[in-house]
Amino acid sequence: MGLLGLIKRVSRISRNNSRVRVYPARYFQSRDLSITNTFHGEDANLPVLIVGAGPVGLVLSILLTKLGVKCALVDKATCFSKHPQAHFINNRSMEIFRKLDGLAGEIERSQPPVDLWRKFIYCTSLSGSTLGTVDHMQPQDFEKVVSPASVAHFSQYKLTSLMLKRLENLGFNVQSSKESDGLELDSEQILMGHECVAIDANKESVTATVAFLKGGKRMERNIQCSLLVGADGAGSAVRRLTNVEMRGERDLQKLISVHFMSRELGEYLINNRPGMLFFIFNTGGIGVLVAHDLLQGEFVLQIPYYPPQQSLSDFSPEMCKMLIFNLVGHELSDLNVADIKPWVMHAEVAEKFMCCENRVILAGDAAHRFPPAGGFGMNTGIQDAHNLAWKIAALVQGSAKSSILNTYETERRPIALFNTSLSIQNFRAAMSVPSALGLDPTIANSVHRFINKTVGSILPTGLQKAILDNVFAIGRAQLSESLLNESNPLGHQRLSRLKSIFEGGKSLQLQFPAEDLGFRYQEGGIVPDNESGAGDPEAPSGRRRDYVPCAEPGSRLPHMYVKVLSDSTREVIVSTLDLVSIDKVEFLLIISPLQESYELARATFEVAKEFKANVKVCVIWPSRSDDGAVRDSKSALAPCENVVDVMEVKEESGGEASWWSICKMTERGSILVRPDEHIAWRMKSSVPLEPTLHMRDVFNIMLGKQ
Repeated sequence: MGLLGLIKRVSRISRNNSRVRVYPARYFQSRDLSITNTFHGEDANLPVLIVGAGPVGLVLSILLTKLGVKCALVDKATCFSKHPQAHFINNRSMEIFRKLDGLAGEIERSQPPVDLWRKFIYCTSLSGSTLGTVDHMQPQDFEKVVSPASVAHFSQYKLTSLMLKRLENLGFNVQSSKESDGLELDSEQILMGHECVAIDANKESVTATVAFLKGGKRMERNIQCSLLVGADGAGSAVRRLTNVEMRGERDLQKLISVHFMSRELGEYLINNRPGMLFFIFNTGGIGVLVAHDLLQGEFVLQIPYYPPQQSLSDFSPEMCKMLIFNLVGHELSDLNVADIKPWVMHAEVAEKFMCCENRVILAGDAAHRFPPAGGFGMNTGIQDAHNLAWKIAALVQGSAKSSILNTYETERRPIALFNTSLSIQNFRAAMSVPSALGLDPTIANSVHRFINKTVGSILPTGLQKAILDNVFAIGRAQLSESLLNESNPLGHQRLSRLKSIFEGGKSLQLQFPAEDLGFRYQEGGIVPDNESGAGDPEAPSGRRRDYVPCAEPGSRLPHMYVKVLSDSTREVIVSTLDLVSIDKVEFLLIISPLQESYELARATFEVAKEFKANVKVCVIWPSRSDDGAVRDSKSALAPCENVVDVMEVKEESGGEASWWSICKMTERGSILVRPDEHIAWRMKSSVPLEPTLHMRDVFNIMLGKQ
């Protein structure tokens, strides 16, 4: 570090009345990112600072810590929110959670029974007539044939609590600004009440300035790190401070979110019409009720909101209670409104996920904001973290170059764009129901914009509000019982149209198996082959499509249950996904017990050693009756030790395909899997002619060295 740079750094420390640790830069390669993963007093440097302690920031910190990378988190909130927020966890996220010390299992045990949330219900009130019901669960969703995990319905704040327990078990502690000394941040800490207000990045490090209150006074501190990850939500300060723009559709809808409790309502719905979402349409109001937990009586009501004619103060607890009573159809004796807050629905993706010499990275809602239709927001963010964690760890541990981080944006941004499109389609499908009832939401939004652009600058707000209320009341009159019934010709026509929407699967959908499990990276840290499907992925249809297993490079490794063959007398059956380690950066080579495949395995071990990378070889034996044959590849691959033999597990019916047929490959093929369970490389029916040279090229591409 030059003298001038040192003087500037000391000057900045003095100005902010806070201490920044000065550290010597260490380079893995010439002109590459310098990241240290050790702490030695004043020479220490924090490898990764995560801004935002929501689900994405928490899961990233768990993954990094398990991979041996020290990190810490800061969050501007003084405490963790109890507002339920996101609640649907898709298959892929649950697969990731299976490996976080049994998190998926705990979610499955803690969530409400599936029969209480599998349906969406459309009605005139919760105690009134039903307009339609959609069951989003199919028999295969419970069979765990294509995935070892099932989807879940579990409120975000409960998920946060379970993640915090896992971080505590890993040595993390949560501190408030009152407990903070304001001087020094160590790894394995979560600092609440600390808002990121400035970011200074250069080729050597990032300095984040965070503000906090201590003793009633606003204070600032500087935190120096090698990488900063912005996982601070839709209104990301990290994104704003680094001038990263969002691209897409803004302000699709403004809503008020009312979090309330009522065990009385929960019991009523359990006994009469259990479901996850209730779309309620009547002359007194319109709303979407999210039943987060019918057993506990926990709900969130989403209400359309039209500022500036309406303000948050218009939605007082008493006003919200009256609206809830109207939508329920009767009063509730135990209704308790816990929280009321506004939010805006966007459909945008950041123009870039990396900035500031690749030292600042965006993840989760900071990088993409979707409509909640389909639950893609939190799930896409969790998968961002899964993609990013092993790459940071490989860089920190010296097996990868800094350019590996470029593959994060190359791989994840197209997925975000695709999910944005799918979320918009699903949101518009949701809007088809009120449109069929004579309530076109686009007309309501047009009326609102017209008032804002015309009389909005002339008439007082109160009069504008009265005009808006009258217009909407005229619109809601379309929902009167005298009009919306089978004996009325117009009502019959609208109800028939509604029935067609539900039966044709054209309404709001909950599950998208083909997209949840079948998303594929087209380029990045993968090696495409000539037999991979060409071109962009199939455009989203807005309808549920089943997942078809795929072993093309960039795809998630297909799931199949296999039996681990070992000296132990205990039978161990795992998913092929479980063969990929969560505790270290380790690549998995899957082969058959053939001599030429063993030669490929030896070459892969040799190349991995050159790259200071870890490799495990999995030899899959076909499922056959016990013929007494020895199924042990360790002697054939000696002296290499990181070898596991497994055998296909089939049901007694014997109807399932073999592993290689599921992958649409022959047993002479081979697959190399990355630590995030995505396939980096494959050979469908042969091995490379010069395996060492070939695998060296593969590792160069995977690890960002080519």
